[in-house]
Amino acid sequence: MNHSRLHPITDERFPLLPRLIATSLGFGFLPLAPGTWGAIFAIIVWLPLYLWASAATTLIVTAIAIVVVTIAGTWASSVSERYWGKDPVVACVDETVGQWISLLPVAPFCPWWEILVSLALFRFFDIFKPLGIRSMERLPRGYGMMADDILSGIYAVVILVVLNYFIL
Repeated sequence: MNHSRLHPITDERFPLLPRLIATSLGFGFLPLAPGTWGAIFAIIVWLPLYLWASAATTLIVTAIAIVVVTIAGTWASSVSERYWGKDPVVACVDETVGQWISLLPVAPFCPWWEILVSLALFRFFDIFKPLGIRSMERLPRGYGMMADDILSGIYAVVILVVLNYFIL
């Protein structure tokens, strides 16, 4: 049977834990632009830190989340390919991690509207995949799924740091 034709929501053979991780707790099932929903999920989860924790705590917790979710997301993304085919659109944990990376420079010193700038920059790099980002997709299984978004997040960080240093 061709697993890529199975419906992502109703395929009961796909174990729940990797399905929840791969889809960022189901945000990948939302209609239209699952990658954007994965990035928005990252902001929703991160926002309480930004609003109520110190800058240092926000940076530390964000960095820990990036590492932990990258490991879990690589595993879950690899599992998702077995059920849904190569780089399934509903598997958006990679966008969640990439967005958290792009939020790193916002945490310590930036105004709230830079959260939107980080989202726009991250999604730009993730969608258009310039500067070697597309080549990251060639890595096998979940590694390729995660790597392009990690690099997109890093490029967004660079732009945000440059903007904050020279312009804002």
